[in-house]
Amino acid sequence: MDNAQSKTCCVALWALALSLFASPAGAETHLRLQAVNPNGTSAWIPSYPLTVVGVILTDPAEMLDSTPNFQPASAGIMGGEWQIVVQAAWPGDRGGTTCWIGQNYALRRAPGDDSFSYSNDAWLAETDRLNHDPVTGRPFRKGDIVSITANGSLFFGGKRNINEMHHNEPEYDFTISLVASNYGLPDPEVLSLASLVHTNDNNSATSEDIFDPTRATGGEHWQGVRVRLNVLTLLSTNGWNPANVWADRLCSVTDGENRFFTLRHPRYSLGPAPTYAFDAIGVLTQESGSGVQGTNGYELFIQEVIPSEAPVLNIGTPPVITWPGSLANYQLQYTHTIVALGPWQSVTNVPSLVNGLWTVILTPAEAQTRFYRLHRVQ
Repeated sequence: MDNAQSKTCCVALWALALSLFASPAGAETHLRLQAVNPNGTSAWIPSYPLTVVGVILTDPAEMLDSTPNFQPASAGIMGGEWQIVVQAAWPGDRGGTTCWIGQNYALRRAPGDDSFSYSNDAWLAETDRLNHDPVTGRPFRKGDIVSITANGSLFFGGKRNINEMHHNEPEYDFTISLVASNYGLPDPEVLSLASLVHTNDNNSATSEDIFDPTRATGGEHWQGVRVRLNVLTLLSTNGWNPANVWADRLCSVTDGENRFFTLRHPRYSLGPAPTYAFDAIGVLTQESGSGVQGTNGYELFIQEVIPSEAPVLNIGTPPVITWPGSLANYQLQYTHTIVALGPWQSVTNVPSLVNGLWTVILTPAEAQTRFYRLHRVQ
């Protein structure tokens, strides 16, 4: 997307934001919708309908299997499941939201009446409705900007999910509408495990996840956002299999600095499990496994694997010498021979203060034929 297109789309998003905030549909931001209390539970006060705008980060098929599979509640099987993640697209908004529906709601809704679940035909119609723009009939794709209007949501696993609150009645439906097609995926925000987890304290009773209820740092800051995690080494490979079910597609990684994190494999092949240091691009999400706390369980849903770049130091030409800006009473001097320790002469290049450092740029000849020191002047 060129600058003109970017500016046009930005203006369009602002216009959309203003129109939605003025509408009775209850326009909302991901930032507010995902706000949390000190224990990680949802701080958002339910008010419906709500509308959020975001860019689709995931295709439903890469996350969960939506194949129709009606089962009675007694079987304990959810059957087909459908899920996407959308990332904030409005200027000033941040974060993202997961949208989910399941087929056999009777499993989660007392008294377990199977009429609470979708039949196979009804399930196909429901997923088809969510996979296509209702006006144009166009299938949604990753990178589309959409507007989602919901009549229900639930907190679980550390985040508030847009869903049908385990009801198959139409009044609990959420709808998805196309705002901008093929807008493109947002650039992944680059970070290391040091931004997400503390070093392991070898205490199984504690969690190393960095939890910040203000969402300024740690996993909360990147929840629902496309990120790139740097320099990872895979520790377990059992979950590196697209054929596994959701719960069995988990892998553990480390940064080699006693930090550990969880990755979740998609339902498509990423190639063989890497035996080298790699970067993983995907969606930072959270699965604390609880409806009463949300301070841990951050993970990366992987979408792409890239070999990590080697940490090579590049020294520019001409060479640069710097020293702390607080040392204003020091002078840079040089000599042509270190053996005799002199005679020392003052460098005639005038130092400049750049980013808090006194900086002198040398020619290649000056760098190759001289030795340098800092000399304190009174």
